[in-house]
Amino acid sequence: MEEEEEEEDYMSDLFIKVKEAIQKEEKQKEANEKNRQKSIKEEEKERRDLVLKSALGSENKGFALLQKMGYKSGQALGKSGEGIVEPIPLNIKTGRSGIGHEELKKRKAEEKLENYRQKLHMKKQANEQAADQFRIRFKNKQEERKMEGDLRKSQRACQQLDMQKDIDVPKETWYWLEPEEEDKNDEEDKEDECTSSDLSVSEKLHILTAYLREHHFYCIWCGTAYEDSEDLSSNCPGDSAADHD
Repeated sequence: MEEEEEEEDYMSDLFIKVKEAIQKEEKQKEANEKNRQKSIKEEEKERRDLVLKSALGSENKGFALLQKMGYKSGQALGKSGEGIVEPIPLNIKTGRSGIGHEELKKRKAEEKLENYRQKLHMKKQANEQAADQFRIRFKNKQEERKMEGDLRKSQRACQQLDMQKDIDVPKETWYWLEPEEEDKNDEEDKEDECTSSDLSVSEKLHILTAYLREHHFYCIWCGTAYEDSEDLSSNCPGDSAADHD
């Protein structure tokens, strides 16, 4: 029994080794065949290049006809010798692609490069537009905050100047700064709020500064209360922050 098992193991190992040897031999044959084919192509190219580089002899019929017409080796073609001296070189096609394939391939590469450049240009333009929009929004935000500050300053000045003239109620609710704890449940106050909310910050600032100049002869940008309208018009540069810059 043991002898039969040993014989089976031996036969199995022998079969594996024979199979590996056959596979190795086949791979070696394939490699040799490829090398042989490669060398044949190289030999063909070398022979072709040698023939193309060699000068034509008298055994060539075309060259013999030229000699009969008076042509000498190394002489330029043409009656006055203005033609070519060397033959036009041959451009032998070695690849398997069809005629015009290289030109098509080159054109596609150029189109691809042009598309890539256009994408970069469009991306650059988009980034520049986004940056411009951000700068505009930032500038508008700064201007809006400055106007809000000028409006609060005008409201404080209006309240103080009105109270100095014993005015207990502002001409418009938003002319004065509203107390934070003011009760806003009154319907009349709500109507005033709706009216004032229809005005923008710049509109409120324009109306209120005009009121201060007309009724109190006061300029918020100068920070000065003038004696009368004549004193205001002659000594105050203008009625906006830009006029005081």
